[in-house]
Amino acid sequence: MTTSQTPVEHLDVLVVGAGISGIGAGRYLKAEHPAKSFAILEARAASGGTWDLFRYPGIRSDSDLHTFGYEFKPWRDEQSIADAPRILSYLRETIAENGLDAHIRYHHRLVGAAWSSETARWTVDVERTGTGERLRLSANWLFAAGGYYRYDEGFTPHFEGRERFQGPVVHPQHWPEDLDYQGKRVLVIGSGATAVTLVPAMAGTAAHVTMLQRTPTYVMPVPREDKLANLARKVFGEERGYALARRKNIAKQLAVWKFCQRFPKTARRLIRWVNTKQLPAGYPVDEHFNPPYDPWDQRLCAVPNGDLFREIRRGTASVVTDRISTFTERGVLLESGRELEADVIITATGLNVQAFGGVGLTVDGKPVELSETLAYKGMMLSGVPNFAFAIGYTNSSWTLKVGLLCEHLCRLLSYMDEHGHDTCRPEPADPSMPTRPLLDFAAGYVQRAVGQLPRQGDRMPWLMSMSYHADVKLLRSDSVADPELRFSRAEVLV
Repeated sequence: MTTSQTPVEHLDVLVVGAGISGIGAGRYLKAEHPAKSFAILEARAASGGTWDLFRYPGIRSDSDLHTFGYEFKPWRDEQSIADAPRILSYLRETIAENGLDAHIRYHHRLVGAAWSSETARWTVDVERTGTGERLRLSANWLFAAGGYYRYDEGFTPHFEGRERFQGPVVHPQHWPEDLDYQGKRVLVIGSGATAVTLVPAMAGTAAHVTMLQRTPTYVMPVPREDKLANLARKVFGEERGYALARRKNIAKQLAVWKFCQRFPKTARRLIRWVNTKQLPAGYPVDEHFNPPYDPWDQRLCAVPNGDLFREIRRGTASVVTDRISTFTERGVLLESGRELEADVIITATGLNVQAFGGVGLTVDGKPVELSETLAYKGMMLSGVPNFAFAIGYTNSSWTLKVGLLCEHLCRLLSYMDEHGHDTCRPEPADPSMPTRPLLDFAAGYVQRAVGQLPRQGDRMPWLMSMSYHADVKLLRSDSVADPELRFSRAEVLV
């Protein structure tokens, strides 16, 4: 490994990640602070984040692109629930239209970041992926926009006897380009968004696809195309039509979530009724599509045009609810004693959550223990100066919140410039405030990572809001000045 001897380059803002969050952050910085220098570090060779990394059949959004897309760039495609190539094209159009390519540094992985109160700067260590060369940068601000999961590995639980199976075992996060499943029996282990996407996408090519789940998930059919949104574009034009569709879908998402929270039993019955209508007569709906938890305790899975149910009706796909006892040479043996035979096994068993890319942060030489920090306005950390991060909604479209966070960061930068501050540090007025996990979400990938994540408090601005309308007020309308946000120049408190 070599170390670059070039002088340390300084930037006003350093953004980490060239996925949907980082690209959006770059556009907001360029539009609101054209005089500020910034770079976007991307460890991989290409932009797009999730939408470039995942290559499994059928990969698509599970949110509509009128809310998952950026507020500043209309979604023009007829598909509202869009596949990855369309989303990737949209993201790369955003890069081109805003001149962001000159700011993205590919093959640059952030490996460490140290804050100095004396200089009011972050010093970051970067590795050039592929060569191992190390270089150093400094920045006034650090914005972690690289998502919430490990790119290098998905989550795979221990399966007894896995080595016995004679065929390929594949995790969707690392899909082999040459995987041949034509005319073969495919077993998909899992019941989340990836599994319900894979099953119908593979069913037309495979001999049969079986989805093996330990616990059912709520699944709802949704239209792939939003007819009202497409009509609004034709009647009102691209910009206004998009804005109207976006408002409509934000309201719809909120209404559905609130209904499920307030009337969980009614919501459960309604979802069951919809599922029954989609499935063959006499199908055991309660066994395979009636979870033991309430709707929106975990995210609902959307299936465009009911494609999963369509393949079940056709007999090209099936669902089995049981637990795996062991892998066998021919497939898996279930705890019920039944053996599911397969030629290919797909472990759609989730993600490994990783905060901020696993980068170690230090403040004045002291390592930051994320589990001991509190999230301020869902975007900064207590005791960590000039650091922001992007985590979107779990009950709505991710990008809705990320856009507001980027706006707020730009407003905060303007405030600091106007008042001559170079440092801001969130500090809770009540250090003994009760805390709870950052994400109140029952999904397995979240629960596995609770001890690795920051926490939230029991009052604003230390709550991790999951309400778009509340965040519009907090992040877009309310003042950035706050008694619990300490501003300073160097180490002299204001």
